[in-house]
Amino acid sequence: MPLKLTEKPARDARPVHLVTKKSFEQLDLDDRSRAWAAANGFSGQAGKLLVLPGEGGAVAGALFGVAAERGGFAPLETGTLARQLPDGAWRFAGQVEEPEMAALGLALGGYSFSRYRKNETPKLEFAVADGSDLAAVQRRADAVYLVRDLINTPTSDMGPDALEAAVRKLAKAHKASVKVIAGDDLLKKNFPMIHAVGRASAQAPRLVDLTWGPKGAPKVTLVGKGVCFDTGGLDIKPASGMLLMKKDMGGAANVLGLASMIMAAGMTVRLRVLVPAVENSIAGNAFRPGDVLQSRKGPTVEIGNTDAEGRLVLADALALADEEEPQLLIDMATLTGAARVALGPDLPPFFTDDEAFASDLAEASMRVADPLWRMPLWTPYDRKLASKVADVNNVTSDGFAGAVTAALFLRRFVEKAQSWTHLDVYGWSPVDRPHCPVGGEAQGIRAIEDVLARRYGG
Repeated sequence: MPLKLTEKPARDARPVHLVTKKSFEQLDLDDRSRAWAAANGFSGQAGKLLVLPGEGGAVAGALFGVAAERGGFAPLETGTLARQLPDGAWRFAGQVEEPEMAALGLALGGYSFSRYRKNETPKLEFAVADGSDLAAVQRRADAVYLVRDLINTPTSDMGPDALEAAVRKLAKAHKASVKVIAGDDLLKKNFPMIHAVGRASAQAPRLVDLTWGPKGAPKVTLVGKGVCFDTGGLDIKPASGMLLMKKDMGGAANVLGLASMIMAAGMTVRLRVLVPAVENSIAGNAFRPGDVLQSRKGPTVEIGNTDAEGRLVLADALALADEEEPQLLIDMATLTGAARVALGPDLPPFFTDDEAFASDLAEASMRVADPLWRMPLWTPYDRKLASKVADVNNVTSDGFAGAVTAALFLRRFVEKAQSWTHLDVYGWSPVDRPHCPVGGEAQGIRAIEDVLARRYGG
């Protein structure tokens, strides 16, 4: 990370004043700085940075405008500072309204994906404001960086093999254990839908299973869709539809980021992470429209469309997770375009019948600037998944409420878990924002971590 966060400012750290339009008018500035602001048209506009000159051409400090209304991503707008401030040591001046969020915004804004080319980024040292838990900020930033790196990496370097390696690396760092069922062993161990979706790829499909924490602790299980690339299968996507399909393992990336925070915080939970890692490819042995697949749980599934493969691999993984009767079962997946049509790229929907968890998650998502929106598990739509030859179809025929019917499909495979929540994430930022560049993005995991920390400590 090019940005170094510290608890104590360096001796030569220069001040950054966070101001609104109203507070800027009341800010105690010397005449030269006030005149410089006026000459540059600075009056506290949100998102605008003004570097203040000192003696002999040196940099004396900076002014940065923040929004008076703090909803959405506004608490993270300090990310702009990580990319635009001159190199050197900095500190916040005066009292900061949300010190920990300001520090997190800085950390997230300093991200740059540099695996394939060198990116020039500022080299900054920034002292966090009083009231910040630097360790918490760091583990949350590290988790988001992990998610972004995994999603941004193209499938040539992030296929099922590499995704498994990423899980093993995370497990090693936190002394967790990993088991893998791969290739035809998936059939022997009764994961037929994971096998069917991934069998046409040059890299074997697999189910990666990470466990961590004391056996007697509350069971928290995370399931992440790990489709490393999605051609659509025999219902092939157009070229434009495949351009971002390296991100179709964004659910897996997000649960790994969440798991990293849980383990780093030392929460009192029995954590399990299940990642069905596959590539939905085209070959002579690819599964076909009209095929009927046996699921792990028992119901047979007619394939109405091979491009609705994510719910198939999730169904087998959820069935396994459910057998253990966890207190909390959460799955994350880049599952439907319908979710984006409904809520756009910034606001992933979540689905749950657990009213208490829904309330806690919605509140946390606003508190930590990690927005989520609850959508209904509208049971009357379940009949849209009817099949004349199998127990259920993997798609509907009318094209309506695609995010809801996908969630309803998954719900069929969960019955023993005390609480289940499904998040349909986009996993991508289509525009540059103060806290993130265009590219892979973590969504929902900081909100979930906030809920879990309040329940289980950490």
